[in-house]
Amino acid sequence: MCCSWNLQLVLGFHTLTQHQIYTLPVIRELLKMHMFFWLTGLKGFHNTSIEISTLLVKVMQVGNAVTDDYHDFIGTFEYWWTHGLISDSTYRSLRVACDLGSSTHPSLQCMNALRAAQIEQGNIDPYSIFTQPCKDTSTLRHNMRGHYPWMSRAYDPCTERYSKVYFNRLEVQKALHANVTALSYPWQTCSDIVGNYWTDAPLSMLPIYKELIAAGLRIWVYSGDTDAVVPVTATRYSIDALKLPTVINWYPWYDNGKVGGWSQAYKGLTLVTVTGAGHEVPLHRPRQAFILFRSFLENKLMPS
Repeated sequence: MCCSWNLQLVLGFHTLTQHQIYTLPVIRELLKMHMFFWLTGLKGFHNTSIEISTLLVKVMQVGNAVTDDYHDFIGTFEYWWTHGLISDSTYRSLRVACDLGSSTHPSLQCMNALRAAQIEQGNIDPYSIFTQPCKDTSTLRHNMRGHYPWMSRAYDPCTERYSKVYFNRLEVQKALHANVTALSYPWQTCSDIVGNYWTDAPLSMLPIYKELIAAGLRIWVYSGDTDAVVPVTATRYSIDALKLPTVINWYPWYDNGKVGGWSQAYKGLTLVTVTGAGHEVPLHRPRQAFILFRSFLENKLMPS
């Protein structure tokens, strides 16, 4: 399983895309004039090779992100098993075949175990396991009528399908100055062509986390708890591997009297979960995501 990712640097009213970040010499002087926030998700942090010491990064927020292959594998397989998505035998096979491997280039044995797990999981949306997978839009809306009234307003599981159609339109690519070399294959949200030839993926970002925490960065990590791609258990195992002292123990946070998730504050890092949210927290739980982001910007604990 894989998915698209993005990285943004926010400087006042300036938002820098991944492409602009890689043209760092052009914007270096602008960056030196601002304190800014680093917001990233999935592999945005995992893939980024920026000389952080040259930038005035003060805080960082990471959502449902790949962090450490070993602990991510353990936590992901445990999530699948405890949520009844895979069998006992497949869980054991995954633990044996994949635990010490790379998530970007898994071994043949690991790939076979992952394929078995995918078959057992069936036709679900792994990015949000309790919502309906993408079907024909008209059929989906008919099925939701009267049963899931909030979903027709807030979440459309066919978003990825729409994005593939949209970003492959010639006029869109022209407007974005994309595909200027006229590639023979279409744009994908997750490209196997890129993934198969990606050879420098680090196995772990934990050393970078330690370096950033030691440098005094304020880091928040959040996780939607219905995501089976980079699940909350994977994030918790990875954070636990940092061996950070606990400042405030695990507690529920609230939105209008209802539990919005849970949080724990460590020395240098805060973990926040969002209940009922999938891989893309703002897409599934926009109100709770706003509360999370506001608390992050204000450097306050989640409301309890």
